[in-house]
Amino acid sequence: MRVLRDLEFWVDPSKSTEDDLFRRMQAERTERDPSMLSLDDPEHKRLRNLVSGTFTPRAVLAWQPVVEQVAAELLDAVEGKEEFDLVDALANPLPAIAIARLLGVDDSQQADFKRWSEDSVTAGFNMFATEEEKAAADRAQESLEACFRAEIQKRRESPSDDLIGKMVSANEDGDQLTEREIVTMGNLLLVAGNVTTSDLIGNGMKALLERPDQYAKLTHQPDLLPNAIEEMLRFDPPVTQSGRIAPKDVEIGGVLIRQGQGITTVVAAANRDPSVYPNPDEFDIEREDTHHQSFGGGAHLCLGAHLARLEAREAIGALIRRYPNLRPSDRGFTYKRVPGFRGLSEYWVRT
Repeated sequence: MRVLRDLEFWVDPSKSTEDDLFRRMQAERTERDPSMLSLDDPEHKRLRNLVSGTFTPRAVLAWQPVVEQVAAELLDAVEGKEEFDLVDALANPLPAIAIARLLGVDDSQQADFKRWSEDSVTAGFNMFATEEEKAAADRAQESLEACFRAEIQKRRESPSDDLIGKMVSANEDGDQLTEREIVTMGNLLLVAGNVTTSDLIGNGMKALLERPDQYAKLTHQPDLLPNAIEEMLRFDPPVTQSGRIAPKDVEIGGVLIRQGQGITTVVAAANRDPSVYPNPDEFDIEREDTHHQSFGGGAHLCLGAHLARLEAREAIGALIRRYPNLRPSDRGFTYKRVPGFRGLSEYWVRT
């Protein structure tokens, strides 16, 4: 908490020392296309102020009917099946379709959007990516950029109230987002928000279904769902670590960190700190204190946190209403392999 919430700490990898892991992991990606994730103030504050109004709790709540409809459509598609891959059927497509609709992009491109998002994450946040994965990420970025530029031009010619339209018209004291900045922001929404929300849904359902008493409790007490989502975020977060760069020599936990050195904060471990959480390895949807570090903190608190919560509530709520006896399938599950991220590539369930 001290590191993530300290407004003086940096995130721009160019400010780290030449041999620092933070720079080696992020420099290539951020030099090519810096986003809010890797910018410090005043640049970060400027960009965030121009779009933050779109992601307030009240603004996000207005999107609930869209997300609810997407969840219903996806579950209709697997109606009558004795078993299905929950990741492929719901967790993966729901955030992609929802954000595409919120952005105002045609539904026909939703499958492309999801593929581009996954390809970008596989290489963009993975220093161990293969040459094939890097090439796929480059192609994905080119496709995303072309798509966003075309959509931006449409909004300039015909203003709209969708998310791209709002970014095009965003104005604060005469300042507006450039086309490059809108493209980068759209990429961030897809890559950082899309995939991680899919992983939240998958991880959360796995935690529930492995504990039939917890799943049964939630089906009988659906009002516990908001608290259950927070416990899912604490117990098995989609992003396992974050980081900052020391702006000066500083001592943390008795360790001297030199100016320019990167600091990796393992949020998944902090979320199970036994000095903070009673029985930290126990998954309990009625846990009284479900505060967690999964959305980061300080100036870089996740901008899409409210949207992620909404999408998880609608997806998991739709599942427990339709399938009160849902359980894991013998076909099992598989995890993706992207350092710093934790999510399932498949998770089979029986109805």
